[in-house]
Amino acid sequence: MTTDRPSAAAAARAALARGDLAGAARLAAIRMSEPSGAAEGRFLLGIVEAEHGRVRPAIERIEQAVAIAPVGEHRAQLARLYMLVRREGDAAAMLHAAEDDPPQDALSRDTMGCVYARLGHHDAALPHFAVAVDLAPGNDQFLYNKAATLSFLGRADDAEAVLETVIARAPDDARAHHLLAGLRKQTATRNHVARLQAAHDRAGADGDRLLTGYALAKELEDLGRGEEALARLTIVNTAHRDVLEYDFARDAAIFAAVREAWPAMAQAPIGDRSPEAPILVIGMPRTGTTLVDRILASHPDIESVGELQALPLAVKAASGTRSRNVLDPETIRAVAGADFAAIGQDYLSRAGHYRRMPDRRLVEKFPGNFLYAGIAARALPNAVLVCLRRNPMDTVLANFRNLFAIGSRYYDYSYDLLDIAAYYAEFDRLMAFWHRALPGRILEVRYEALVADQAGETRRLLAHCGLDWYDGCLDFHTNTNAVSTPSAAQVRRPIYTDSVARWRQHAPALEPVAAFFAERDITID
Repeated sequence: MTTDRPSAAAAARAALARGDLAGAARLAAIRMSEPSGAAEGRFLLGIVEAEHGRVRPAIERIEQAVAIAPVGEHRAQLARLYMLVRREGDAAAMLHAAEDDPPQDALSRDTMGCVYARLGHHDAALPHFAVAVDLAPGNDQFLYNKAATLSFLGRADDAEAVLETVIARAPDDARAHHLLAGLRKQTATRNHVARLQAAHDRAGADGDRLLTGYALAKELEDLGRGEEALARLTIVNTAHRDVLEYDFARDAAIFAAVREAWPAMAQAPIGDRSPEAPILVIGMPRTGTTLVDRILASHPDIESVGELQALPLAVKAASGTRSRNVLDPETIRAVAGADFAAIGQDYLSRAGHYRRMPDRRLVEKFPGNFLYAGIAARALPNAVLVCLRRNPMDTVLANFRNLFAIGSRYYDYSYDLLDIAAYYAEFDRLMAFWHRALPGRILEVRYEALVADQAGETRRLLAHCGLDWYDGCLDFHTNTNAVSTPSAAQVRRPIYTDSVARWRQHAPALEPVAAFFAERDITID
């Protein structure tokens, strides 16, 4: 096929848009061979590689394009690919460079917004999402990204207006329904139950049924129709659990491997470790970790970096294992002989890409770091560990009621009440193990105690972290920083007691869970 320079590039882009990767590659090669097309041709070939899932060759191609022509479009896509291979620092640097000459197309601006969001910089993401929407107002994906960022920034009314636009055009957009339901507590005069029921009834794909089912259950719960809400959740969760290749034995093996590897970890020689003293907030999900993070982040000496995978990724890198999952028994056994000082430095480096005030101490709140508590204590001798505990029954119910990242294998346990109970039992056993192995290192904060005595528990928390008292920590709900966890709406309210002993409203349905705990001497009152 013979084509002039403009049409070769345009045809390659059109081929990409329709999924013709072979055609796109052929046309991109033609463009690359032309005198003025060396950069664009390499860029388009890089995009083809990325679409094939070959990320590292894609990065190489687009790095070549940026070296020839450092335009905004090239930099935006390169930043996206850097994030895929966990090169957060390179991604941030590429975004910074792109700001000097921002791309003019909607996709590239949306891409920049997505990378900023992945880095936790939601305030920096919003202007790019806004430009993307202005350039392509008919693109519902761009609108959704803008709405999600508005919600993270606490701008619920603005997010609602954007989502209503999406739903008006796409009544079956399950993600939009789910995000909208979570923006605020619904009322008898202001809710979307009828619309959600219709959307759920039309949903075909498992993911769409999950999203609309959870949204419907959340709004029913808001309206005081708790039994109906739990029944709806049970139906959608059971259906999803049936298609998962999940057996609790997989998670049980991880817990066992952590305990078994500890003696070797505890005796491993360690080099020079960092003097930094990060605060790690750990615990089961939905137990108050975001609340404690916000309390600490309201202190003038603290900066929150949100919920990161920095420690799991540093451990995975140190283990040298090539297994698909970030954490598995093989990885735990392999890392037992690793350089823990290097793990600590790698963690701080990864977390550093999310910091904006490096003169402050950081707090990070990935709940699952309870599996890594021993490694954190060895790798970071000055790290402060804070573990949230909540009534076991409320913990099970809260995990069941929250839709976590559907594609994450870490949360596969959360679709069945007894799976969650079994997971809690292993968590409880592991925390007892850590208290014996690391006496005095981990402060436990009970959610119920924090709600009942906010000032007293906050004083205890700050003292454990080596922080002076600060009155503003009691006004955590006025903190305007972004929150991108499921608790985003709740932590913008003052302390409330609505969630304490909520399980009692569903005691009959939770009888099997209560029996499970009783058999294992786990107290529920």
